[in-house]
Amino acid sequence: MKLLLIDAYALIYRSYYAFIRNPRVNSKGMNTSAIFGFINSLDDALRRLTPTHAAIAFDPAGPTFRHEAFPEYKAQREKTPEDIHTSVPYIRRLIEARHIPLLEVARYEADDVIGTIATQAAQEQFDVYMMTPDKDYGQLVTDRIFQFRPRHGGDYETMGTTEVLAKYGLTDVRQVVDLLGLMGDASDNIPGCPGVGEKTAQKLLTEFGSIERLLESTDQLKGALRTKIETHAEQIRFSKFLATIVTDAPIRFDAAACAVSEPDRDALRELYTELEFRSFLTKLDTPTDAPAPGSQLTLFANEPTAMPPQSPDEADTADATTTPHTYHLVDTEEARRALAEQLNQAEAFAFDTETEGVDALHTRLVGMSFALRAHEAWYVPVPADEEEARATVAPFAAPLQNTAIRKVGQNIKFDLMVLIKYGIRADGPLFDTMIAHYLLHPELRHNMDYLSETYLRYRPIAIESLIGPRGKGQRSMREVPVKDVCEYAAEDADVTWQLMEHFRPLLAEHGVEQLFHDIEMPLVPVLAEMEEAGMTLDTEALRQSSDELNATLRSLEEEIHTLAGMEFNINSSRQVGTVLFEHLRLEEKVKKTKTGLYSTGEEVLEKLRSKHPIVDKLLDYRRVKKLLSTYIDALPERVDPATGKIHTSFNQTVTSTGRLSSSNPNLQNIPVREELGREIRKAFTADDADSVFFSADYSQIELRIMAHFSGDEHMTDAFRHGTDIHAATAAKIFGVTPEEVTSDMRRRAKTANFGIIYGISAFGLAERLAIPRAEARELIDGYFASYPRIKAYMDESIRTATERGYVETLFGRRLFLPDIRSRNAVVRGYAERGAINAPIQGTAADIIKIAMIGIRRRFRQEHLRSRMILQVHDELNFNVRKEELDVVRRIVREEMEGAAKLSVPLTVDCGVGRNWLEAH
Repeated sequence: MKLLLIDAYALIYRSYYAFIRNPRVNSKGMNTSAIFGFINSLDDALRRLTPTHAAIAFDPAGPTFRHEAFPEYKAQREKTPEDIHTSVPYIRRLIEARHIPLLEVARYEADDVIGTIATQAAQEQFDVYMMTPDKDYGQLVTDRIFQFRPRHGGDYETMGTTEVLAKYGLTDVRQVVDLLGLMGDASDNIPGCPGVGEKTAQKLLTEFGSIERLLESTDQLKGALRTKIETHAEQIRFSKFLATIVTDAPIRFDAAACAVSEPDRDALRELYTELEFRSFLTKLDTPTDAPAPGSQLTLFANEPTAMPPQSPDEADTADATTTPHTYHLVDTEEARRALAEQLNQAEAFAFDTETEGVDALHTRLVGMSFALRAHEAWYVPVPADEEEARATVAPFAAPLQNTAIRKVGQNIKFDLMVLIKYGIRADGPLFDTMIAHYLLHPELRHNMDYLSETYLRYRPIAIESLIGPRGKGQRSMREVPVKDVCEYAAEDADVTWQLMEHFRPLLAEHGVEQLFHDIEMPLVPVLAEMEEAGMTLDTEALRQSSDELNATLRSLEEEIHTLAGMEFNINSSRQVGTVLFEHLRLEEKVKKTKTGLYSTGEEVLEKLRSKHPIVDKLLDYRRVKKLLSTYIDALPERVDPATGKIHTSFNQTVTSTGRLSSSNPNLQNIPVREELGREIRKAFTADDADSVFFSADYSQIELRIMAHFSGDEHMTDAFRHGTDIHAATAAKIFGVTPEEVTSDMRRRAKTANFGIIYGISAFGLAERLAIPRAEARELIDGYFASYPRIKAYMDESIRTATERGYVETLFGRRLFLPDIRSRNAVVRGYAERGAINAPIQGTAADIIKIAMIGIRRRFRQEHLRSRMILQVHDELNFNVRKEELDVVRRIVREEMEGAAKLSVPLTVDCGVGRNWLEAH
């Protein structure tokens, strides 16, 4: 028999903070992160362990016996976030609906309850698994009691006696409590012995076995360590008392009550519906209620004040079987021409494409659907033969290219790109329901099924019902009977039309109508054309770079092994940690990960640079390895054989600030500052000998936007007079003339300029500049003294966000910050930094979008063959015909510098070369 015991609050907190940067919020504005994560973790544990029995322990309200003995116990902890307080009653309801006992004993923590039940159950021949990340549970482990520890990334580790001893360097699991008594536990405010860390505690326990034996034998210690132990003997004993999990709390293990049984599905359905957990509702009546291990979870995010309606119960949700509708199959030439003529007379129509795959550049049309009004739609099947397909599609060129007709779609960029293959470049105003919802609710989901169920109370036909679940056995839409595709595809167009009708008044109501029609919609064809154009890659140059860098790796490997005095696997974090901190002993007090390994991340290694030359080599090795795997070896594999180019996808609805993102592959993160990274940009070239690579980027646009928003006269004057802003900042901060500014002063001022306006702390600035924290604080104080209106703007942004729950860009884009009023300092801090930097980032994103729209319009007006091919935040890149270079340079500069009227000028730096590196 197998018993699963769960420490409820440990799991609740872990679930809540797992979503801290991207909270899951439902349409009622409730943060459901903790509940959602708890359900997933519970389901995952039940599936992995398949226990016969289970129970969940809660900490009681009020103080425990530890608080009574030591009022400072856990006193350093932040107050429980209000979102967790709100979540706990739902989690209790969930547990009750699962028929799992809730264990709670006054004056005893959940640890003690679990320790007591685990001990009793083991005596009854149960194998007991305690699900918690807390290290103090190691003291309870026996040959029948195990710790089931969640790891980062969704995995778990099962720790028995052998694993606990190995993890903590002990000879008896009972020494875990001695270890905590000596080294203390900051998370619980257990003091331990000052100056005694984990390594020293382990050595003392290896020698003396226990705290009691140690305190009896202090005469065997020497120097400062003896003084520390003897001085703090009572504190050490008391710390052990605080760290000891009791196993005789007043509670008895009831095996019958803990037996795993079928849940109350009606109660769960009611709870999931109230919380809007659609994925759990869908899986409720299937054999497993939770996602498979390692599967991706769909995350909700910050919910704006413009709330969507409360999601309906299943009984209130309509579908095709309960909703009267008329869907027409258009499968003759006469019917196609009649439909095309009808569309060409309309003011607007919705359309959608059905395809064989999801790659817009290569997939083939299976059919097209159209809607002119709610509950009526037309489906046009398209043959597989290319010549016949073009003939079938041809009549629809006129309405699709009619500049007077508004085209409505859901993720319409995909449809535009599919049609390009069939000789149709759709034109005229657009209405994308996905992007409309993004502007209203930037951090919610935007897929059509979610929008339909939420706003229309209508559940569309699931595509899996036609082509089957994802995997090798999934069919192509081409294989589905036409009558079935007709119902599915026509419904898509119908639903899209209805969503347009729903969102159109909301855009005006919430002040984003102009942003939608003047920026986001005109940008869609710009991005479609950029994706179609692609970028030329010199694959041979990258192969040569790969050979050179692999040789560099081998050389670095030899140097690292020589410096270490031993061979080890450089790609193993575990082995690197062992070499650095046990073999070379570079640091005494070493940070460990939650899995008990030494931290060897870049931040840790950067701090160790001065301690041993091996650290520099390790950092070099990792950089080269990452460049090889992420770019140099990977990019050639992404070249499209049909075009010989790389075609990235630009996404409009991913970031909350309005910035575009790039994927498949991501070309916005290619490093440029490092010499090795510059070689990657060198491989992106002009298309041919008659073309050049042209690059244009805004100069310090975010600082200019800050100057405009804050109205700070000193920063504004510097930009208006074309002064080097970083040198000007350095002169003010350090109290010197501009001529006296050194390169180091300018470097520090540059870091301050870009860091402080994003809310960087003295600690963060000290880390970035490698200076003492006091010096960083002085730098920040000097900065605000030099630019007083910037501090005033930052304070005002936080105040406004706190009042409204959101901030805005210059163009009215709303950026919602639901955690701005949180009583939890960590959570609130994230939101406050967002209140400062989101309007700046968002305004910069809007400005370059306006420039891109203007550039495309001017290129078309002057019939240029040059193409815009890539946007990287503040930078635009082009493949330019040599004979068009002068006119392109003029157009690009005019449109970029004229995209917005600020109190300071926008300036653009331009470059030309054979490749991206030379041009930028």
